[in-house]
Amino acid sequence: MSAQEKIAIVTGAGSGIGKATVLGLLKEKYSVVLAGRRSEVLMQTLAEAGTYGSQALAVPTDVSDAASVRDLFEKTKKTFGRLDLLFNNAGTGAAPIPLEDLPVKEWRRVIDVNLTGAFLCTQAAFRLMKEQTPRGGRIINNGSISAHAPRPNSAPYTASKHAITGLTKSTALEGRKYDIACGQIDIGNAQTEMTVRMREGATGRQRLVHDRNGHEDAPGWPGVRRLICEWLTSVAPLGAPAAITDSGPSLRNTAPQYRSPTGEERW
Repeated sequence: MSAQEKIAIVTGAGSGIGKATVLGLLKEKYSVVLAGRRSEVLMQTLAEAGTYGSQALAVPTDVSDAASVRDLFEKTKKTFGRLDLLFNNAGTGAAPIPLEDLPVKEWRRVIDVNLTGAFLCTQAAFRLMKEQTPRGGRIINNGSISAHAPRPNSAPYTASKHAITGLTKSTALEGRKYDIACGQIDIGNAQTEMTVRMREGATGRQRLVHDRNGHEDAPGWPGVRRLICEWLTSVAPLGAPAAITDSGPSLRNTAPQYRSPTGEERW
């Protein structure tokens, strides 16, 4: 399958990492479905894509709502006929307040978007990917450095990202029989709209995004875009039974993957 024929869905596509990924995929000649709550920012992303925007479709979506997710995937199938890549990127956090003071409503809001949203999109992707011809596809979950270690006053976000790792592993295991591969990308403090309050860390130094070779990049999403697109272009063709190996300090593949060409099963 040529790059021109590959179809991707990116959630949280209107800003930050999602926006960067959309622009990167479009330049790689993917057709991209942009999903996000705010229609106006999705359209801004398309405008920024310039002529590449003709390969894209914007679908306002609340990933925490099953009906909204169903509509997203129905429109994707109707417009493009298939799905090769899902990037579960939509996410949110709660106010940095002590755990004992956190309202249950805030806990549920974060879990609904970060975890349930990823599950609903994964479930819909499975239904489409396993029936299409050629069968299969790839799912990428946006984890976080918080999937490894918490920040203070971040229980909902940290819990959701640890859970994403479990979802990634389960998805990879369950997807094998359908030629669906799944991996996870764990990024530190990318300088985006969502992380404005975290731009200055405990040492007062600005954190930089690192690419898969460990090189420092300009702060913010350009490095993230390169990281994701390098990963996409470094793995085996979509649907092929091949291992996805670890690609560096900012990228972790936690899930059991397919057997390598030599027959070795990789984790």
